[in-house]
Amino acid sequence: MGVVTPEMKVADIEYNTAAIIAALEKLAANGSQLAVFPELCITGYSCADLLYQSLLLDRARVALQPIAQAARQHKITTVVGLPLEISGKLYNCAAFISGGEVFGIVPKTYLPTTNEFYEERWFASAEHCVNKTVEINGVDVPVGVYLIFSANNMPHYTIGIEICEDLWAVNPPTGNMALAGATVLVNPSASNELLGKADYRRELVKQQSARCLAAYLYAGAGPGESSTDVVYSGHSLIAENGIIFEETERFQFSMQMAIADIDLQRLMHERLKNSSFSAAPPPQSYRVIKFELPQTTPVNPESPLLRPISQRPFVPSDLTQRAKHCHEIFNIQSAGLAKRLKHVGLKQVSLGISGGLDSTLALLVTVRAFDILKLNRQGIVTVTMPGFGTTSRTHSNAENLAELLGVTLRQIPIKEAVLQHFRDIEHDKNVYNITYENAQARERTQILMDIANQIGGLTVGTGDLSELALGWCTYNADHMSMYHVNAGVPKTLVRYLIEWFAESEVKGKTREVLLDICATPITPELLPLGEGETLQQKTEESIGPYVLHDFFLYYTVRHLFAPRKVFFLTRQAFGTLYSPEEILRWMTEFYKRFFTQQFKRSAMPDGPKVGSVALSPRGDWRMPSDASFALWLDEVEQLKNEMPTT
Repeated sequence: MGVVTPEMKVADIEYNTAAIIAALEKLAANGSQLAVFPELCITGYSCADLLYQSLLLDRARVALQPIAQAARQHKITTVVGLPLEISGKLYNCAAFISGGEVFGIVPKTYLPTTNEFYEERWFASAEHCVNKTVEINGVDVPVGVYLIFSANNMPHYTIGIEICEDLWAVNPPTGNMALAGATVLVNPSASNELLGKADYRRELVKQQSARCLAAYLYAGAGPGESSTDVVYSGHSLIAENGIIFEETERFQFSMQMAIADIDLQRLMHERLKNSSFSAAPPPQSYRVIKFELPQTTPVNPESPLLRPISQRPFVPSDLTQRAKHCHEIFNIQSAGLAKRLKHVGLKQVSLGISGGLDSTLALLVTVRAFDILKLNRQGIVTVTMPGFGTTSRTHSNAENLAELLGVTLRQIPIKEAVLQHFRDIEHDKNVYNITYENAQARERTQILMDIANQIGGLTVGTGDLSELALGWCTYNADHMSMYHVNAGVPKTLVRYLIEWFAESEVKGKTREVLLDICATPITPELLPLGEGETLQQKTEESIGPYVLHDFFLYYTVRHLFAPRKVFFLTRQAFGTLYSPEEILRWMTEFYKRFFTQQFKRSAMPDGPKVGSVALSPRGDWRMPSDASFALWLDEVEQLKNEMPTT
């Protein structure tokens, strides 16, 4: 979909029509199915009293015919602005055109009466229009503010139109259009430029798209308008659900356009989940005008989408925004733990530290919670529990970090206790199976829980959101704690949180230790080490890259997409980094684990939600532990079968 600020000359309809047609050709060549032009773009917004001239009005109405023909030729749906006389009154209108036809005319509702603009001098409000149709080049066309336009051949593609000042109103018309089903809201506008106004305009567009759970396309008039008293910049924007995707460069006399791909399914899923949206019926009925969306070439999964698709959707790509994001998450985690400690009146906790990412983040959060409550950090009893796979690097980092942060450190090796347990249950210590691994995890949790009882405190959990999604935790071991501070933080974000803390909150040796922890391979350290402390077990070699699993998690839980669409987006985001076969392999692993491991999430301890994805059974994610994954794996198998054979 595209917004465009064409070259134009005030009152030169022939020139403006040619510029609109040229823009349609260029937008269509760039793959756009919808083009939105500025307010009164056929005549120019700043015609002033020339708007009374019948010659100007007649020629503007006639200009719709060649524009409609060009829209049909280039297979693009179009919204253009023009003045129209209807039953003796003049209206500031937007025409909706598709397939060579004008399907509807929407007049402007709110007319500005500021110092710069006094539209009531020329125009009547849409509220005064009692006509149901208007004649356009010999055809009766629906007219009115209560029109929305719905494509027959694309689900959920429904367009609502408001014009310029309508967006600035207390209750913009597009709010009710969204409630009536419009997912794409468009605004042909002629907003002049003033100091600071661009930022305000950008926020209006962003907020209206978020409030309506919709796409919002705003096309602004450019500097070709009259500069007698004000200047127009050509500020056009495309937003989707609170995110600005694209905007044009301002103050350019040449044609400027912005194009973005809009995800209609994503918007519909947002609406389905949003109880406030579903509970608010539109206060009036709308005439739904059906049209045929011009067919275009099917999307090639190898061609890049015209919208941002981040490999790490939980992590902002902008460094400044990322720092703010990390600071906020860290505060949420710390405040959650502080509230729990304050509520139960405890001044001590036990916390297992391994020198890995998750336990490091949990320790940093716990230290901040103690500082918030002005508690002695010595009340944080950290425990290192070296086992069969513990490396000197991780063990040293854990000890150094505890010392640098001023917390209590205890070391309790678990090898002998686990070997005794193997003898008790008659397990061969040389068989490195799930029993071998889980016995160590449960021994560590038993120690932490018993120490918590010993010191009159609670045990702080360390596992993260990604591990919960995959069930990559031992039931009634690292799966369990008395407060789970990392429960809402995905693995791909944990590393960035620690890096942010290292760069902004500490210095010297503490920073060095934290950065080294970030550089350490992810491993549960449960299998014996090879020569030279070679790791025999790396988590991502067993279950797949966390960067992929977090991507799958985000689009499966946050946006409810089916495997086919998740696969398409994964290929868009990762390109050649992972082959289609690799992606499908790890998607299979994800869906199997996500479904079969729900029983662990059904019994997970309390912990704070920090982002838009959470898996607490008490809030965000309520799923039967015995739900079948057949539908999802069947679709993955279909995708595998569609892969070309070499």
